[in-house]
Amino acid sequence: MKRCLDDVYPDAHCELDFTTPLELLVAVVLSAQTTDVRVNLVTPALFKRYRTAADYAGADRTELEEYLRSTGFYRAKANSVMGLGAALVERFGGEVPGKLDDLVTLPGVGRKTANVVLGNAFDVPGITVDTHFGRLVRRWGWTAEDDPVKVEHAVGELIPRKEWTMLSHRVIFHGRRVCHAKKPACGACPLARDCPSYGAGPTGFEEAAKLVKGVEKDHILALAAPR
Repeated sequence: MKRCLDDVYPDAHCELDFTTPLELLVAVVLSAQTTDVRVNLVTPALFKRYRTAADYAGADRTELEEYLRSTGFYRAKANSVMGLGAALVERFGGEVPGKLDDLVTLPGVGRKTANVVLGNAFDVPGITVDTHFGRLVRRWGWTAEDDPVKVEHAVGELIPRKEWTMLSHRVIFHGRRVCHAKKPACGACPLARDCPSYGAGPTGFEEAAKLVKGVEKDHILALAAPR
């Protein structure tokens, strides 16, 4: 299944736009309860206004909240990024640390956020267990665990460490495009032949094809089409 994922999504990547570790860290925090697409609409202006951890730490709350309003839960998110900024200034010289043990000491930063930052800003392999990743690896029988940390460790034992970050991207890509939570596109899934949960969604190709999303849709359908 992993080899098939590699073929289906050779160019899978982090779908949040960023140029620095700080930008990625802030973007991941803002992505809670919203889409990466929405975050990417907000961050260009945000990152132009707030360039350093000190900028976030000293931000005018009302102004910052206006930048974040469209992402939802904007007051809580303003608190989070201001707190992050302050912690980075106070404990890390204003720089985002490149170690898991340091990142998870920051307010609001758990292992999932830390692994996204490490894998994509520092090239440190990490498994990102979001809702898509957890759902898919359970459907595939890679683990029966529900706890994200246990899922991370279980999958980490199956896959070489150097491949963890790309695996995360590819699984999440597949969850967003094909293997949906309520109605997976089983009949248009290139992984269907090896999937123990085949049949959880429509198995007819034409019906399932309507459920496939993303710019990769034609590529996915070409690989999944009946022969």
